[in-house]
Amino acid sequence: MAQPRTALLFLALASVAAVAAAATTKVEAPALARAAATTRATTGCRRGDLVVHQHATGRVVKGKPEYAVEVRNACRCAQSRVLLRCYGLSSVEAVDPRAIRAVDGERCLLRGGRALPPRGGAVRFTYAWMTPQDFPLVSAHPHC
Repeated sequence: MAQPRTALLFLALASVAAVAAAATTKVEAPALARAAATTRATTGCRRGDLVVHQHATGRVVKGKPEYAVEVRNACRCAQSRVLLRCYGLSSVEAVDPRAIRAVDGERCLLRGGRALPPRGGAVRFTYAWMTPQDFPLVSAHPHC
C-alpha cells in the first residue's frame, strides 16, 4: 500500500512544480512570433509589431495564479480594432473590460476598438486561471 501513496504524492508534487514553473516563465504568444515576418505593404506595420508579454504576478486568486498581460504597439502607426484570439478569456477574477473584452467565444477586442498609440502604446490587464493563456493576433487596423 505504501507504493500507491508514494506515486500519488509524487504526481501531486509534480503538478505543483509544473504550475510553479509556468508561473515564473515569461510567455509570449507564439503565433505573434511566427507572424512577425508577415508585412502589410500598404502601411509599414508588421503583425509582429503588436507584441504580447505576460508573466505571473505572484498573487493567487481563488486558488489560481494571476497573470499580468501587456499588449504593446511597436509600429510607427497607431493601430485600432485589435482582435486577439482568447477563447472567452477564462478568469476567476474580473478582467477590466476597458482593456479587453470577449466579442464572441473565440476573439477578444482590446480597448473597445480604440487605437493603441504608435511606438510603445500599450494596454495592460490581469486575469487568474490555472495556466497562462495565449493571445495571438487575429487582426488590427493600422492608421498611418
